[in-house]
Amino acid sequence: MISRRAFLGASAAAATFPLWGREIASAATPDTVQVAFDDKSGSGATYAYVTGTTPDNRLVILKADGTPYYPPSPSAPQTPLAEDCAIPVKSLAQVSVPKMSGARIYVVTDAKLDFFVNPGPAMVHPSFANTADPNHDRNWSFSEFTFNDDVLFANISYVDFVAIPMGLHLTTTGSGDQTVPGLPAGSLGPISDALVAQGGPWAELVDAGPDGKPLRALSAEHRADRFAGYFDDYIGSVWEKYAGTDLTIDTQVPGLGKFSGRVGSEGKLTFSNGESFTKPATEDVWSCNSGPFALKDGDTQARKAFVPRLAAALNRTTLLDNPNQPDGEDPARFYRNAVTNHYARIVHGKLPDNRGYAFPYDDVSPGPDFSGAVQAGDPDTLTITINALR
Repeated sequence: MISRRAFLGASAAAATFPLWGREIASAATPDTVQVAFDDKSGSGATYAYVTGTTPDNRLVILKADGTPYYPPSPSAPQTPLAEDCAIPVKSLAQVSVPKMSGARIYVVTDAKLDFFVNPGPAMVHPSFANTADPNHDRNWSFSEFTFNDDVLFANISYVDFVAIPMGLHLTTTGSGDQTVPGLPAGSLGPISDALVAQGGPWAELVDAGPDGKPLRALSAEHRADRFAGYFDDYIGSVWEKYAGTDLTIDTQVPGLGKFSGRVGSEGKLTFSNGESFTKPATEDVWSCNSGPFALKDGDTQARKAFVPRLAAALNRTTLLDNPNQPDGEDPARFYRNAVTNHYARIVHGKLPDNRGYAFPYDDVSPGPDFSGAVQAGDPDTLTITINALR
């Protein structure tokens, strides 16, 4: 079982659930997988970049002709790539990708992206948050993937922002095709309008491009200073409730089972196995990876299961109403509290199949797949559909 957090290298490798109903072929994966591009952006030029880390821990990025390039460690930070690594998808619509982890497939329209390398070497990825980054005002987005000896795992992520709508389609040699349509073409405008209509700090999540039109919509984590104390009252109500009644967490890990806990007089939510959590702050809910939700090497398998389920229920504001997490969770009841993750609510409301990560643990589920991921042990071709921004 692989989760988005696992392929990102987080310590929550056992934290989420498998993609229900799918079996991963046990044979070793091929040496390479084909990545194809279906360009429906309507742009004059579209480029892709594929970069990650090889199994022997080397930085790799494909060159413009689709062949691998292994950047050497530079003598100074922010050294531009020595090779042209912009794949022109209108003329090179398919490339052969070797095994790599923590990887991304970037797409950009009507311009190229600037990539830099720091000593190490370490890739300096384009920034959507730093207005001084040369890529900030360009129209780009990415999908995430890992490809190793066991599996190809790829997902659509809106954890950071919404920009170019993209979809995924995975063909295999025998286990069946998988599709995640992602956001439809032109989704950014309605999402931006809904955030503005929500009012308050939500309107500040819309980033405009040089033409004054929405270029991307950010998750609340990236405007955390505008949301100080946002979840405090809700979290306080949760803590008050579970001081007097049990909260049960189903780890969904075979052989591990369920654990119940209560908030004690010292203010910690403590479970029957001794794992305890201090009261999280708003920023911990947005990030899912700070304060009591920060995971580290050596944490128990149970804690690695508790964290995503608590963080997901807080983002969806179902923790107060449902004391059996995530059993019985109903997507129709997500985000119904007035104080909730409205970014996730709005994004999911535009997804045709409700599948896509709008926060890091958006794959927590009692059964239905909300994750926006494809995975297979016998991958053949991963196709990235690039839809129009507007």
